[in-house]
Amino acid sequence: MRLHKKSTAMDSLTSAIKSNIIPNQEYLLQGSVFDSAVEVLLHRLRGLCDNVDSGPETFHDHEMCFSMRSSVQPMLLRVRRALDYQEMPWQLRYIGQNELGDKSRPTIVRNSIDIGTSSTIVEFLTELGCRMDFEYIVRGYMFRKGRMKITVSKIFKMGQGKPLESVEPMSQSYLVELSVLAPSGQDAIAEDMRSFAEQLRPLVQLEKLDYKRLQHVA
Repeated sequence: MRLHKKSTAMDSLTSAIKSNIIPNQEYLLQGSVFDSAVEVLLHRLRGLCDNVDSGPETFHDHEMCFSMRSSVQPMLLRVRRALDYQEMPWQLRYIGQNELGDKSRPTIVRNSIDIGTSSTIVEFLTELGCRMDFEYIVRGYMFRKGRMKITVSKIFKMGQGKPLESVEPMSQSYLVELSVLAPSGQDAIAEDMRSFAEQLRPLVQLEKLDYKRLQHVA
């Protein structure tokens, strides 16, 4: 019975993607800013973004990153749960490989699908054969500018045997991400993202990162 439901759900999801009715593409730019300069960046974002009066949303999440090995390439899945709003559904996210394209493309483009789930999602993924590669705590701020989402977040390393509050920062900087979720074929949004990113210079340089190249350098 479970296999039948799983097959039906996957068929429906595949059909929705092919029909171009759900946002299955993420356009992404990334950068970082030192702790000492983050307040200046937050002030700039307050002036540029939509939620000027209320200020940015804050988040405090626990994220677990899973992979399912295959003969071609691993399938990457992320599970995120809100620590500050524990009644909220957990979030399962599928992330595809980065499509860097030619050098003239303004942003990274990758497949991305978000699904709200129950707290049993970790057990379900384990039963499917997924392996948790790493986990971390992330705290930060989220801004909106039209369809664009801007997050400024601090990533913390979890110590073994410690409560979630006992964490250590991974670095002396904040990760800054500018992203848009949209159906495929809407590449014009990437130009809007590039224009917005220019307004944040020189506080932060948002660019498309080639993780494969970074791995070779490391």
